Amino acid sequence: QVQLVESGGGLVQAGGSLRLSCAASGRTFSNYPMGWFRQAPGKEREFVASINRIGTSTYYTDSVKGRFTISRDNAKNTVYLQMNSLKPEDAAVYYCNALTYYSYSRDTPPLNYWGQGTQVTVSS
Repeated sequence: QVQLVESGGGLVQAGGSLRLSCAASGRTFSNYPMGWFRQAPGKEREFVASINRIGTSTYYTDSVKGRFTISRDNAKNTVYLQMNSLKPEDAAVYYCNALTYYSYSRDTPPLNYWGQGTQVTVSS
């Protein structure tokens, strides 16, 4: 079992930045590729970004490419999402999760270790 706690969300103006953090505990964090997902009101949860186990490869959904950066610190059991040039359509509850596997060319399904998420609100 892996426990995940997301933080760093908040209210930001369009064009602003936020850095989300996800602290993991339980099983060995470095064993898992990790991902960020988001869910806006009335919409299904969607994939945002992923990173391989050692942090050398990342993948992003098209809508955030060039604006978001996923990274990880295995010594701190933490994965990050730096979000720049935020848009109102980025507003959602953001979740991190361990992934079943990592691919450099497409999103991959998460395991069932969902945390509480962190709310990101972007004002126009």
